[in-house]
Amino acid sequence: MKALSVFLNLLFAIATFPSMAAAEHHDVIEFKLNENCSVQDYVKIKDDFNATWAKDYGYHAEISVPIQAADLTNVFWVGRSANTAAFGKAWDAWRDAQADPKSDAAKLQARFDKCGTNSSRRGFDVY
Repeated sequence: MKALSVFLNLLFAIATFPSMAAAEHHDVIEFKLNENCSVQDYVKIKDDFNATWAKDYGYHAEISVPIQAADLTNVFWVGRSANTAAFGKAWDAWRDAQADPKSDAAKLQARFDKCGTNSSRRGFDVY
């Protein structure tokens, strides 16, 4: 019986260790919508971002609109990557593409800038 208990504990440790060792990365940008931009407008840009650029980098974004919060005027971008290393590769590609105004990333960034103004950015490892 003791051998079975040790075996089950070892099996549990092996099964849970990989999930504890790797953390998903969340990229959270807090922003305010500009005067002539609605949540629906911003969601459309986010959808285009996910479809045309982010999918190639394993990144996926959603927009969170608070319904209960101390400040109901801010909106949140929540981007997800498999881990921080994957996020870093995506960030490097996004940043580097901004040098070419004809790139998909630069065109998307221009649309984001026209629609919203960022106030903060945070990164999280999520277990």
